[in-house]
Amino acid sequence: MSKFILPIRFAIAISGSLIAYFLIIALFGWHTNPLFSLFNGVITGFGLYEVVKYTKIKKGDAFQYGDGFSAGLVAGFVATLIFTLFFGIYAGNLAPDFLENLVGPWSGTASLGVTLFTVAIGGFATTIVITLSLMQLFKPSWNTEGTKRVLKERGDAIKGN
Repeated sequence: MSKFILPIRFAIAISGSLIAYFLIIALFGWHTNPLFSLFNGVITGFGLYEVVKYTKIKKGDAFQYGDGFSAGLVAGFVATLIFTLFFGIYAGNLAPDFLENLVGPWSGTASLGVTLFTVAIGGFATTIVITLSLMQLFKPSWNTEGTKRVLKERGDAIKGN
């Protein structure tokens, strides 16, 4: 269970930041414009960057690709679930007319369930893409002098030198 403590802490911070950003843009009436949701990716990306970075610092030399990837996925998925729960409460109870303003001309075809499903799928997809991208920065490098020496020795052994 202690493996998931750090990602869950970051998930709470990410979802809290997403909720705060949503409420701030709602104060200005911009929350029905989907263009402003692009900044959600920046908030999520920063949070996932931090959780992978701290996981690498915590693990030290024992850090492996799977450690960072699982930390990023857990943090992103939990943050997505928390934000989707908030979004459902906001759209269903706090501002019932919000959904009709959000979907505009498709207001007769969209329901709260479909919108929540879309928000959740968007969050999960963002998490996967950003975590995979970040792991390219944090994965252990094989491009070291020791690795080059071992590969040369193996190549020489195969060639019969």
